[in-house]
Amino acid sequence: MQKISFVLSLCLAALLPFCSTVGTAQTAATDAPFQKVLQLPPGPDNPRNSECAFITLKDGSILMVYSHFYGSSSSDYGTARLASRRSHDGGRTWSAQDKVVVANEGGMNVMSVSLLRLQDGHIALFYARKNAHADCIPMVRYSSDEAATWSEARACITDVPGYYVLNNDRVIQLEDGRLLMPVAMHQSPTEPWQDRGRIFCYRSDDNGQSWQRSAQVANPDTVITQEPGVVALRNGHILMFLRTNAGVQYVSRSRDGGVSWSPASRSKIVSPLSPASIKRMPDGRRLVMVWNRNDGSDPEIRGKRTPLTIAVSDNEGRRWKHVTTLESDKDGWYCYIAMHFTAEGRLLLGYCAGSQRRKTRLAQTDLALINPDRLMY
Repeated sequence: MQKISFVLSLCLAALLPFCSTVGTAQTAATDAPFQKVLQLPPGPDNPRNSECAFITLKDGSILMVYSHFYGSSSSDYGTARLASRRSHDGGRTWSAQDKVVVANEGGMNVMSVSLLRLQDGHIALFYARKNAHADCIPMVRYSSDEAATWSEARACITDVPGYYVLNNDRVIQLEDGRLLMPVAMHQSPTEPWQDRGRIFCYRSDDNGQSWQRSAQVANPDTVITQEPGVVALRNGHILMFLRTNAGVQYVSRSRDGGVSWSPASRSKIVSPLSPASIKRMPDGRRLVMVWNRNDGSDPEIRGKRTPLTIAVSDNEGRRWKHVTTLESDKDGWYCYIAMHFTAEGRLLLGYCAGSQRRKTRLAQTDLALINPDRLMY
């Protein structure tokens, strides 16, 4: 298999300035290359806000759904529901109050959401329902009225019980209508927790009514593999990217629509043990990636999820260029990316943006608008 190569061709010499606002943002200059538009810090009875996803509704507004934790715990096992905010101006400003989308129907929580406009026009809402340490299953609900109401929840994985991690903003639909849902299985009712997740990609050819499990992605290097993501390539192949403890992202490919996968292998995308996100840009020709470009050479941030970096590829991920730092705070902790292109062609970015020092690493979600014409050329 052809590995992803990497070109360090910086298009900006220093961190670009940006405007930051808290709560409901003020209207921003539309030509700013990188601009914070919303911050959701933790607060009383709200120890964590994290893992979001976006979708544009037919009236032109943008819906953002995220994991809203309540109670006292900010851990992955704390109590959480899915809540939403909405923007009516292309992501520049956002509603000030939450609307509950899915109440906490799990024994522990519901969290980690993906939103997808299906080819038949319905909206699919995917999320993790976490009942116990050995029971975390991706669920799906549908809306036929532009997110005003949702269908009853349906379990996506029914063949093998266990603890499955489906990252936010990860489910995709191929041109032929097939849905792909990449997951890492870490525990089962009869097996203890393993950091080295067993990687699968479930597929559905009936809009998520039923799912089939792929072959497991082989791990010949026996590295820790976690939190897979997938993106469709123009040649019909599927590229999978994986968080690992090897100092780089690992990759795998499927040539049969996600049924089987090549063994996971090293890429040249340097990274700590942190997930990357890759999506296709609206022009259809390029991919955009957001991740932590941290090679460990700086001892102060070795292994940390900082800085936050963006890059583009015009050759299907074999080479990445226009590598640009978005966030560079050494105390920062940037991860769990959601990417969405607005009607104006801007990239709306959502991500956890906490502090290592204050131990709020996953507790705050930030939204930012990126002008690709200013930032990535």
